Amino acid sequence: MASTRDIRRRIKSVKNTRQITKAMELVAASKMKKAQQLALAGQPYAQLLSNMLAALAPHVTDNLHPFLVRRTVKTRGVLLITSDKGLCGPLNGNLFKLVADIKTPAKFYSIGRKGTQFLARTKRDLVADFPVQDRVPFNEIKVAVDFITKQYLEGVIDTVEVIFPRFKNTLVQEPVIRPVLPLDNLREFLTSLQRHAGVVAADEINRNQPFEFEPEAETVLASLLPYYVSREIYQFVLLTRASEHSARMVAMKTAKDNATKLVGELTLEYNKARQAAITQEILEIAAASFSA
Repeated sequence: MASTRDIRRRIKSVKNTRQITKAMELVAASKMKKAQQLALAGQPYAQLLSNMLAALAPHVTDNLHPFLVRRTVKTRGVLLITSDKGLCGPLNGNLFKLVADIKTPAKFYSIGRKGTQFLARTKRDLVADFPVQDRVPFNEIKVAVDFITKQYLEGVIDTVEVIFPRFKNTLVQEPVIRPVLPLDNLREFLTSLQRHAGVVAADEINRNQPFEFEPEAETVLASLLPYYVSREIYQFVLLTRASEHSARMVAMKTAKDNATKLVGELTLEYNKARQAAITQEILEIAAASFSA
């Protein structure tokens, strides 16, 4: 059995760890709330963008813009979005499993230090990594998206896919791989976008709320689709931040609860050791008095 001094030291160490994890839990909870608010704040913009694209549908063809044209996939382009820091449970590990499942030729891009380190450690074809602040400025995301879409238009990659943790609730963050480019079927894309944003069908929008385009619809589409791609990836990063802080809050709460449980067990062990030492001293005193 360990000495009472060793047990006291361990209790003190566990209590210090519990204090740290509790503080990290509170910080993560605060950041999670802000990240959720940022993600929700973009929904009205997404709905308006959906309405505009739906109104454009009758005026364009599927091959009008390079983003709408499907081509033979020789090299996939994969953007991996992870956290910059650890201590967030299995969040990043689940994303790395999706990367490991990619067996076809692919070029990788990264947002988040953990993803960059993983891609470098596994010797994958990492083209570029993009640092993004915790508050996620749109301008920083746009730099990354502009670079990736430029590579797509130049034919360096034939798809743009995003791996990120989709925030469902505080306890569940689902790792997903979401294709972004090409938007090969505009009609299906608009239907999916409308369903995601909760808006009515394109025909009903055009009938009840007709749009007039200046300049022509083709020019508007050429400007609108890059904005949609940027906004979509920006939303993925916001969801990643909400997932990161949620996962960290849960992980730190679990660590705090485990520390509390361990302190209780160590305190019981300490009391037993202390009682055994007292009993031993009493027996020694009694034995000494009898021998005398």
